[in-house]
Amino acid sequence: MPTRTPRSSRRTEALSRERIVAAAIDLLDIAGETGLTFRALTERLATGPGAIYWHVANKGELLAAATDAVVTAALTREPAEPAATPRERIRAVALGLFDAIDEHAWLATQLAIQMSRDPAGTLAPRLFEGLGRQISALDVPEAAWFTATSALMNYILGAAGQNATNGRNATHQDRPDFLDTVATTWENLDPEEYPFTRAVARQLRGHDDREQFLDGLDLVLSGITAVHSSDR
Repeated sequence: MPTRTPRSSRRTEALSRERIVAAAIDLLDIAGETGLTFRALTERLATGPGAIYWHVANKGELLAAATDAVVTAALTREPAEPAATPRERIRAVALGLFDAIDEHAWLATQLAIQMSRDPAGTLAPRLFEGLGRQISALDVPEAAWFTATSALMNYILGAAGQNATNGRNATHQDRPDFLDTVATTWENLDPEEYPFTRAVARQLRGHDDREQFLDGLDLVLSGITAVHSSDR
């Protein structure tokens, strides 16, 4: 007759690190970093704190794991066409990161914290690998891989993070109204001190953030390939 596994053992086996991280991401999306507590996590997973501590040592490790999980999913985003070029693959990865940062309000801050606090951790190498493989596939000389990949990564994270911040700041009103308010403010600036800003104000009004992000990405990639075309 088969031996029955005690209920507590079955629960511990079912409570994997992946389940804990997924629940942490849900809590972060709902309540932000302050809402991610081990008490809230135990209630969400219907378990005791000891079972969670078996897999995750502390909140810092949990935040790092949640950030890594979301970034990993974004980096594995596949382009629409199976036989995509390196440039198209970079666009797919960039859009994956853009959408992830836009969807998870906490992610931009955690990316900055994780990258600066633990540059030797898994996050920076994961980002460099995901983008750098495609940079090398663009026939960029190896001596320029680090600089080119750094420039590309800084643009993607910076632009996506700024877009997410703008989106949160505009939550109190419709986006078109928000952009119209900012554009009107720019148009009313001193014409002698801000001639350029006044001139582009109309382009700000009603622009598409996603299209602007991709246009900027194309500028970065075109610059990378143009600068290094003479090296090939």
